[in-house]
Amino acid sequence: MGGDAGVILADVKVGMNLPELHYDVTATTVILGALASRDTRPMHHDRDFAQQRNGVRDIFMNTPNQAAWFERFVTDWTGPKGRLGRMKFRMRDSVFAGDEMVMRGRVTDVGTDDTGCAWVSLEVTMSAVTDGEERIATTCDVRVAIPVDEKDNPWRHGTWRP
Repeated sequence: MGGDAGVILADVKVGMNLPELHYDVTATTVILGALASRDTRPMHHDRDFAQQRNGVRDIFMNTPNQAAWFERFVTDWTGPKGRLGRMKFRMRDSVFAGDEMVMRGRVTDVGTDDTGCAWVSLEVTMSAVTDGEERIATTCDVRVAIPVDEKDNPWRHGTWRP
């Protein structure tokens, strides 16, 4: 990879997989994510409400919390110079306290635009593992700018067209 700068264009090929991220989701993970996004809806912090009023097994991650995990996953891979351009995700199931969250990503496109900015498209999944059974909770399409070489920095590009 590109060293301290993270990945650079030469490091990335269509079809390559990103390193997986495994994380044990706790009630604290769910609640702090809801608090950080000022989401006071009780299904994200009150187990009794979630179970009795929503009919689900536990509190679950809200949308901004999941978005933040997708951002972390991608920028952990790109390094500090990675610059998210677009992110579009589809929630299919919930990620509950007590689940193991597994994030996986695959490169679907690599290229350089007419301004010289290098772009990588990714398909990312967030799965939830409960009692050994894995289910895809959310899928995400990401477009992220990365450095063309070790001297480049997408954050310094004058023209930005994600």
